[in-house]
Amino acid sequence: MNESILTAMAVAAVFLLAGLVKGVVGLGLPTVAMGLLTLAVAPAQAAALLLAPSLVTNVWQALVGPGLPGLLVRLWPMLACAFIGTLAGIGSLTGAHASEAGMALGVVLAAYAVVALWAPRLQVPPSSERWLGPLVGLVTGLITGATGVFVVPAVPYLQALGLGKDALVQALGLSFTVSTIALGSALAMQATLEPGIAALSLAAVLPALLGMALGQGVRRRVDPGRFRLWFLVSLLLLGAWLALKPFV
Repeated sequence: MNESILTAMAVAAVFLLAGLVKGVVGLGLPTVAMGLLTLAVAPAQAAALLLAPSLVTNVWQALVGPGLPGLLVRLWPMLACAFIGTLAGIGSLTGAHASEAGMALGVVLAAYAVVALWAPRLQVPPSSERWLGPLVGLVTGLITGATGVFVVPAVPYLQALGLGKDALVQALGLSFTVSTIALGSALAMQATLEPGIAALSLAAVLPALLGMALGQGVRRRVDPGRFRLWFLVSLLLLGAWLALKPFV
């Protein structure tokens, strides 16, 4: 079978799985996609591949619900700093140290899984949001620029704001949307968005959406807490493998 067809099928399978995870737990598409794609391609290419599926699915998630205007007012300092941080950190993903990005990605994935599994639920007092939000956004952006993953520390921070379930899902979608746009802008500035990769990213939107739809069906039949546990354990193992891969 033609190698390009095999590549397209593998990418479709990755985004089908990543979309399924997102459909069940409300996040995880870029995290799963980056982790799995980096097993086969360079981190910068993996980041470029996830742009279209991540943007479409997260815009969808951000727009569902009436709370978007209020969330924008509350979160804009964090979002703006995440954008700036991503532009500042993109050289780590595409520059001279790009070979180390896969190991850094593994460390971030494993760290996120550990925090999500065992760390106590944090609470951010409203008085701290003014300075903590921009700091979290900047650190998230720098990590996004270095690894292509934008969950740490943005996700734990948003979970600590005391938002309702629907508002939290919408806030995650908003944060991921801004980070995806920032990552795409940064990669474009670095001239790493090749036409073939861009076309493959667009083609991956359909399996990602199909995976989300399947995941929403699974969520009604499977305990989301148990699914989330297995997802995080799998993410921990994948992250550990990527982090240790250069040494084995």
